[in-house]
Amino acid sequence: VLEYAVMGQELREWTDTLAFASDTITYHYRLYAYAGSNTSSYAVWPIVFVNTFGGSSDDKGLSVQQTSDEGYIITGYKDYTGYSYGAGDGDVWLIKIDLQGNEEWNQTYGGNRNESGQSVQQTTDGGYIIAGVTYSFGDPDPDTSDVWLIKTDSQGNEEWNQTFGSSFVELGYSVQQTTEGGYIIAGIAEWSFGGSGGVDFWLIKTNSQGNEEWNQTYGGSNTDWCSSVQQTTDGGYIITGYTTSYGNGNYDVWLIKTDTNGNEEWNQTFGGSNSDRGYSVQQTTDGGYIITGSSSGDVWLIKTDPFGNTAPYGD
Repeated sequence: VLEYAVMGQELREWTDTLAFASDTITYHYRLYAYAGSNTSSYAVWPIVFVNTFGGSSDDKGLSVQQTSDEGYIITGYKDYTGYSYGAGDGDVWLIKIDLQGNEEWNQTYGGNRNESGQSVQQTTDGGYIIAGVTYSFGDPDPDTSDVWLIKTDSQGNEEWNQTFGSSFVELGYSVQQTTEGGYIIAGIAEWSFGGSGGVDFWLIKTNSQGNEEWNQTYGGSNTDWCSSVQQTTDGGYIITGYTTSYGNGNYDVWLIKTDTNGNEEWNQTFGGSNSDRGYSVQQTTDGGYIITGSSSGDVWLIKTDPFGNTAPYGD
């Protein structure tokens, strides 16, 4: 049969099922014909689950994390324009699902205008911290937004919330619980908080109750947009986003390392003549950093040393 089969033609498909305690995994195999009598088969991992949450309006998930019970927590926003449920046009939406993707509970948070959750993390007490954007609370001007920080218990019931902002536009995009139990928030501030003009990176440190301890801005006279923050092993912070104030004058990935009080220690830009943006950063086990973003329409992955250099050590 193999001698007359068209190269690459699928000859047979079968499955094997393996049981592990209460869970079962099924492997799907396909056998293909190749030149002569050489054959090849491979296992195709099954999709564990695919699920959707939402109604007939525009609902979006913007951040997800696995929880300590092996389930998942999702935040984003639920659009209520023309529909029921939440308090305003759009609310922060928090959804807890089990390890099979089944919803356990969901909660919404918001006022009479638009809100969105941009980042969520499970906290050490089993609850959740959400950072995002509010137009209902903080500044009374309906056309300006503030950073919104929400702390919940393990069932998503709000314990407290805090807003951070001015009479201009502020947005929160990333949050992490810090080693001493407070929170670090990264986002942007427009024409405020001692920035250099335009839109600046904004870093806010709070205590365990969300009360501000300090904030810092970073940027030049143009648009500098912060997307992600992580606390580093030395107690400082690494933040990334993109800058039009520095680098090549177009959109460049911008990486900034700070000390424990948010004072800049160093910064690096990465990019060419087109549009390059950073969206997420993490410290790696070797003390360096890994950044993901986009470059001229493609996914871009950048690995650096502990000082943000991309050249090999010693070069």
